[in-house]
Amino acid sequence: MDNRMRTTLLLGLLTGLILVIGQMLGGREGMMVALVAAAGMNFFSYWFSDRIVLRMYGAREVGPAEAPELYRMVQELSRRAGLPMPRVYLIPSEAPNAFATGRNPEHAAVAVTEGLLRVMNREELAGVLAHELAHVRNRDILIGSIAATLAGAILMLAHLARWSALFGGGRRDEEGGGGGGLGLILTALLAPIGAVLIQMAISRSREYLADATGAAFAGSPEGLARALEKLGAFAQRIPMNAEPATAHMFIVNPLSGRSLMSLFSTHPPLEDRIARLRGLQSLSPPGGGGFPATGDPQAAARDLWERLSGKR
Repeated sequence: MDNRMRTTLLLGLLTGLILVIGQMLGGREGMMVALVAAAGMNFFSYWFSDRIVLRMYGAREVGPAEAPELYRMVQELSRRAGLPMPRVYLIPSEAPNAFATGRNPEHAAVAVTEGLLRVMNREELAGVLAHELAHVRNRDILIGSIAATLAGAILMLAHLARWSALFGGGRRDEEGGGGGGLGLILTALLAPIGAVLIQMAISRSREYLADATGAAFAGSPEGLARALEKLGAFAQRIPMNAEPATAHMFIVNPLSGRSLMSLFSTHPPLEDRIARLRGLQSLSPPGGGGFPATGDPQAAARDLWERLSGKR
């Protein structure tokens, strides 16, 4: 399934959840209000979701003067990937992590935490940045940014449904075609789970492809493999204050230290990702030297990923 179809599926399913909550809250009138709100939200999230997510984590833009090594590394990897130079952001958090956002490669941003810069060596940092640029090249970042905005709206509406049920709004809504008190309670409980499951179904395969594509941009899968090992260890020791609606955007799940949220992880198991990356090394072109740093590394990575996953 290509990214255009994924985006359509994501918007349709998450928008459908918003309509269901609107119907439960206010019957037919509530559904119409939710429909108009969802249309406006889809438009707003397309244009502004990247700014929302960056502001949510207090990210600040940096240039070559503030973070010279980080900026140069993003610049070099972008050149290899054939991408415009994205904006570079630092997140004030000790938990090592990173994400990319933006509606297209021309309006992309890569954000890393201060903790990531402290714990990664040069090769590992290059692997992480290459993974995030792979999301930009694969045009995954629009999907992730829209999902974060709509999932956040669903969580807010589910919270409203819970309070409406507690204060008797369901009894009034039964006359107008709403779901009643029981319907509101079920909506409040099930809608957030549904939103997370939709994100899981769409985002997991993107991570495998971004790992392979990022390994090609970096020139070797080993740096990213070691970075993922470190990130997995630090996720348990240094929790990140992250919102569930945006967890799927990070290179590793920032909620993995919370046992309940780990059950609904939007990321594949780290052990599986690391094993696949090290398997890619054995499938790289003969003669050594790892992946090509020039040409079309994305096409080479996609070919390797398809062979590794049994699609060829």
